[in-house]
Amino acid sequence: MTSGEADVAATQERRTRLISGPGMLLVWLYGVMVVGAVSRSAYQIATEFDRAPLAYTLSAVAGLVYGFITYTLVRGGETARKAALVCCAAELAGVVVVGTWTLVEPSAFPDATVWSDYGMGYLFIPVLLPLSALYWLRKARTVTR
Repeated sequence: MTSGEADVAATQERRTRLISGPGMLLVWLYGVMVVGAVSRSAYQIATEFDRAPLAYTLSAVAGLVYGFITYTLVRGGETARKAALVCCAAELAGVVVVGTWTLVEPSAFPDATVWSDYGMGYLFIPVLLPLSALYWLRKARTVTR
């Protein structure tokens, strides 16, 4: 392998930074959502799970999804970017499904989830965050760092 080939290989192995510019804001917002969703669901599951098991379980799942997305953004690299894209798409689908479900059949959720009413209890961040992240992650693919 020539030195030029070695330089190319080293450049390709270097992880693409996903947390520069707007990516840093995404990491911060996802971190806040992790803390909010996990702490809220942990408390609700521990103290009143029988009241609304579906809602509290969905909030816990949302917290785990937020945590994984935060991890992949910080980790960086093409594999992490692709994993984050898949998780953000799944998150958006969850927000849309649960948000619609809570509007169509409110009795199914005696208590709110993170994704209820499209995240209204969280200032609609749960619906805006995956849209922003999907845009950023698609853009990060085309930018060479």
